[in-house]
Amino acid sequence: MTSKPHPDRAKDIIASFQPTRDEKGQERPAKLSDRVYGDIIERILQGEYGEGDRLPSETRLAEMNRVSRPIVREALSRLREDGLVRSQRGAGSYVECRPDRAMLDFAPLDSLADMQRCFEFRAALEGESARLAAQHIGPASLREIERALQRLEECIQAGELGVDADFGFHLAIAKATNNRFFTDTLLSLKPQINFGQNLARNLGLRRPGQHLPEVQQEHVEILQAIREGDPERACQQMRQHIGNSRRRVFEG
Repeated sequence: MTSKPHPDRAKDIIASFQPTRDEKGQERPAKLSDRVYGDIIERILQGEYGEGDRLPSETRLAEMNRVSRPIVREALSRLREDGLVRSQRGAGSYVECRPDRAMLDFAPLDSLADMQRCFEFRAALEGESARLAAQHIGPASLREIERALQRLEECIQAGELGVDADFGFHLAIAKATNNRFFTDTLLSLKPQINFGQNLARNLGLRRPGQHLPEVQQEHVEILQAIREGDPERACQQMRQHIGNSRRRVFEG
């Protein structure tokens, strides 16, 4: 049974992520890196940059978008984490895959009910993703999941929220299914997933660090089930983890 958040907590949730507005009440523009990120994706979708194509240099992208190179690097980092771009030291960045436009069209989460439904959908999707990963796991896929978990641990140890690293762990599991539809669907949900993760972590900052060890232990247990090739346990651990994530948002 889906529990309802306490009314005061619901207000906190909504207030924490309302768009910021200026003194005239106008919504502030998106982060510059978000704009660059969106511009590159749009150019990929339009075919200007095809799969395997080299993207313009950081300097050129900065000129095209009238931003600094650090802003471009931040956007490229997100594209790499999304599996859309790969970078080679000294050789630049290349388009790894072309996203389907449909996968970018999930509506944003604009209500508490939507957030609940998103968690329910993720439990079904990612539970099966973990099950298939455990069935098909190979050395290369396992190393990728382990590296993703290590990156998240490094973020936690550095006192960071680790939202993108957390998503990277879940994405590595989706890739291990050897079924691109799991990967594509998860990528399409990245804004909604990150919204929930940011929410849980920012609310948790009122009690610093309380949930992060718990979250990481859940990740370790998922990895262990996949490593041991136990599909049922992997599915169960993933579904429990996402259920716990929902609880951390709505119940504290």
